[in-house]
Amino acid sequence: MSNEHSAFSERLRAALQRAGLGESPVELVRLLARFGGEPVSQQAVSGWLKGRAMPRQANLKALAKMLSMEPQQLQYGDDGKRVRESRGEWRLDPRDQLAIEAFLQLPPAQRKLLRHVIDEFVKSSTTSRKT
Repeated sequence: MSNEHSAFSERLRAALQRAGLGESPVELVRLLARFGGEPVSQQAVSGWLKGRAMPRQANLKALAKMLSMEPQQLQYGDDGKRVRESRGEWRLDPRDQLAIEAFLQLPPAQRKLLRHVIDEFVKSSTTSRKT
């Protein structure tokens, strides 16, 4: 196990934890494909997590996108990129990022409907916390 592989493994696991994701190779293979990565086996992902191997560039870029960070930060180190909002900083779960991207691709009428559904869930959640 090389120092480079070991250091990458530590950065990857820390980034997964910050993103609220587990270290499940099964889930990472599925998410990797959805973020534009190349097909890879669960064993390959396990190797990345255990410091035995490094992903190819296409998968490194997909991992970085999934984890909301720059590929060079994941590969060489540095703090992960944070999504900035006018209200402060927050990290975006990769699954939420995919949901938001899918939402933005919907026609305006469907987006309006989903915003209404979300508002109703928020109201319901707020009401149930008060009782």
